[in-house]
Amino acid sequence: MEKIDSHKVYVEPFHVDFTGRIFMGVLGNHLLNAAGNHSTRRGWGIGALNETQHTWVLSRLSIEMTEMPRNYENIEIRTWVESVMKLFTNRNFSILREDGTPMGYARSVWAMIDIDTRKPCDLLTLYDGDILRYVVSEEENVCPIEGHGRFRFNNAALVRTIQPQYSDIDINGHVNSIKYVEHILNLFPLQQFEKGIRRFEIAYKTEARMGDELSFYVQEGEHGEKDVEVKKADGSVVCQSRIIFFE
Repeated sequence: MEKIDSHKVYVEPFHVDFTGRIFMGVLGNHLLNAAGNHSTRRGWGIGALNETQHTWVLSRLSIEMTEMPRNYENIEIRTWVESVMKLFTNRNFSILREDGTPMGYARSVWAMIDIDTRKPCDLLTLYDGDILRYVVSEEENVCPIEGHGRFRFNNAALVRTIQPQYSDIDINGHVNSIKYVEHILNLFPLQQFEKGIRRFEIAYKTEARMGDELSFYVQEGEHGEKDVEVKKADGSVVCQSRIIFFE
């Protein structure tokens, strides 16, 4: 079986924002769908893993675009596993126009956990290390964007506090990973998005559930990037994010 998968996407009118560009959350969902399809075809999908009380957890996602797909465009998302470590695996993506030229790339980090204990599993030994058969090295398929950055919060201001609602909660009973993307981007004024988003990063730290109070703190970096930290009422960090808008 090929190590790289292709996921076709048609950008429909309800997938785009007021500029005609695809919502970052919608693009993120398509990336996760591509990852899920890739894993499922190789016996590593959620359905198969649940039978042995395992599941995938997204740890980090970084998306960098030269331009966002627009209304009525056909695009292709290609995805592959770049590396596997004991507790994490790195998965990359390319987002291509219909003619095959790149519009952007994404990097992600995933962990596999035991559903009952919520503790990470050893990917190098689980199922006899079968996942290693699907690794595509950087030399074989390039993902030219930078890796995931580090976050340092020292003067972030509280912008909004919310409580998760019905549409935020996924099949696992937690706030869906892409819902954080939507809530984070909703912190910024409409005019901020006129030229679009060049890079979006998010690092997931702790799961949140219905009934948790989530506070969103924003600080501006020295190069104009917007950093966001989401915390529960007890002060624990749920996720951290960085947005770089086109100037």
